[in-house]
Amino acid sequence: MGFFFEVLIGGLLSGVLYALVALGFVLIYKASGVFNFAQGAMVFFAALTFVGFQEVLPGWTGLDADSNVVFWLAFVLALAAMVVLGILTEKVVLRPLVNQPHITLFMATIGLTFLIEGIAQALWGANVRGLSLGIADEPVGWIMESADILVSKFDLFAATLAGALVASLALFFQYTKVGRALRAVADDHQAALSIGIPLQHIWAIVWAVAGFVALVAGLIWGARSGVQFALTFTALKALPVLILGGFTSVPGAIVGGLIIGASEKLAEVYIGPFVGGGIEGWFPYVLALGFLLIRPEGLFGERHIDRV
Repeated sequence: MGFFFEVLIGGLLSGVLYALVALGFVLIYKASGVFNFAQGAMVFFAALTFVGFQEVLPGWTGLDADSNVVFWLAFVLALAAMVVLGILTEKVVLRPLVNQPHITLFMATIGLTFLIEGIAQALWGANVRGLSLGIADEPVGWIMESADILVSKFDLFAATLAGALVASLALFFQYTKVGRALRAVADDHQAALSIGIPLQHIWAIVWAVAGFVALVAGLIWGARSGVQFALTFTALKALPVLILGGFTSVPGAIVGGLIIGASEKLAEVYIGPFVGGGIEGWFPYVLALGFLLIRPEGLFGERHIDRV
């Protein structure tokens, strides 16, 4: 039983990280109805920019490369770069396409994906880099001693950080003036305009926040698996989460991430040996496909009924 809980806890911790990636999709889709295919590229760009600044700042400032000052300077500069990237994306790419068909906006984000990937590698190179957040990937001692369950310190830290960010953003968009404006824009653009809500400002804020979310996700996933082009595929991990939770729901992203993370790990351990392994790569998508047949709008999505 202890091993079962160990696998389950590991899956839930991974699920929080999936929810963090899915959150970037939810914010943009909720505000503008655009499925941002470039979210994975933004995660890659953020992590690579952070590591790039970590490498060049000691030469610019004379500080020690391992100092906390360099780390936080790199974080602030990478955050500024992501905010600028988000705002420029909204102003230059998507704003001219307002009122265009959704497929046009979707194709624009696909093109944006390749542009961001190219810019990132042109600026900082394509070599795989390590990233350290100062948290060792080793078992938490008191949990192992008291419950005989192995829980990684890094996974626990990453899940706590991601969970706090997701919860903070959920509360921000639920109870603040900007959050209420976002919900109004998501419900009806024209009605929001009629009561004086500046759509362009709201969209710029949402894209800037999505850039910040991409930075945090990039740091966590980069520290776990290295800063490399494969980070762009983290977006694919978010798709089953979005299908389960709903494309417009922040709480749905959390619940969907937990379900996908737990089921993926449990299937890998208990079903994988019977199917030859590799089940963690496709099982979440099978689960999401089955869920689509039952509740296509997701657990927290809005049900649309077509009336004849």
